[in-house]
Amino acid sequence: MIALVTGASSGIGAATARRLARESGTHVILLARRRERLEALAAELGSASVILADLTEESTPARVAEQVEREHGRLDLLVNSAGVGGRGSFGSSGWAQIERTMAINFAAPVRLTEALLPLLRRSAPSAVVNVASVAGRVSRPGGGAYSASKYALVGWSEALHMEERRHGVQVCLVLPGFAVTEGFPQRELVAHRATRWMVSTPEKMADGIVAAARHNRPERYVPRPFAVVPVLRLLLPGLYRRAVGGGRYTASAGHQTPETSEKA
Repeated sequence: MIALVTGASSGIGAATARRLARESGTHVILLARRRERLEALAAELGSASVILADLTEESTPARVAEQVEREHGRLDLLVNSAGVGGRGSFGSSGWAQIERTMAINFAAPVRLTEALLPLLRRSAPSAVVNVASVAGRVSRPGGGAYSASKYALVGWSEALHMEERRHGVQVCLVLPGFAVTEGFPQRELVAHRATRWMVSTPEKMADGIVAAARHNRPERYVPRPFAVVPVLRLLLPGLYRRAVGGGRYTASAGHQTPETSEKA
C-alpha cells in the first residue's frame, strides 16, 4: 500500500505516519514544509519517502501528483491531516484570519485531493481520509475561523464520499476532539481535573484515522464519546452556548505552522 500523509512533520500527521508504517506492506510518503523533521521521521521509519512542499502554493498539488505518479505509480491512501488553529475573535482578527485559515484547512486539502483523484481512482479500491475536527460540527468563542474551515471540510467530504463510491474511492471523515500537540498544548484543559479527561494524544488520533481507512468508515469521532457533543448542540442549543460561551473550552494556541495538525 502507498499512503501519503500531509502535515507529517509533527502532531497528528507524524503520529499517523508512524502508525501506518507499522502496517505490513505499507510505504508512507511524508509531506510537509520542515525538511529536518521530515528527514528525521523518514530515517526513523526506515523506508518512507519525503516530499517537501507548502500546500498553499499554487503549483504544489500538480507537483505532488506528478512525483507520486513517477515514483510509485499508484496511491492507495491519502490522509489530509495538515492544518492550523486560526484562534482569535472575529472582532480582533477579522477576515484576514479567516482567509488564512480557510486556505490551509480547506482549500489546501481540496486542491491536493483534486490533483491526486485520478491516481486514486486508477488505484481503486483506495481511500481519502480528511481530518476535520469536532469543531467542524460545533463552534466556540475565539474559534470562528477554525470552525468555518472545518465546517467547510466536513460538508465537502460528505458530498465527496457519495460521489466517489462508484469510482472505488472511499472518503472517510475523522473528527478529533482535544489532543495535546505542538500547536495546541491544551494547558488550560490539562490543568483542571474537570476537563483533563477530555484531552487525548496524537497516537490515539492516529489509531482512529487508520481504523477509519481500514474499515471504510464514512465518519468517525476520536475519541468516540465526542460524538455526543454535536447531538447536545442540536438538541439544546441554548444550554450549549451558555456552557461554552465563557471560553472555558477554548484552548489557547502554541506555536503553529501549516502542518501542525491541531484539532478541536
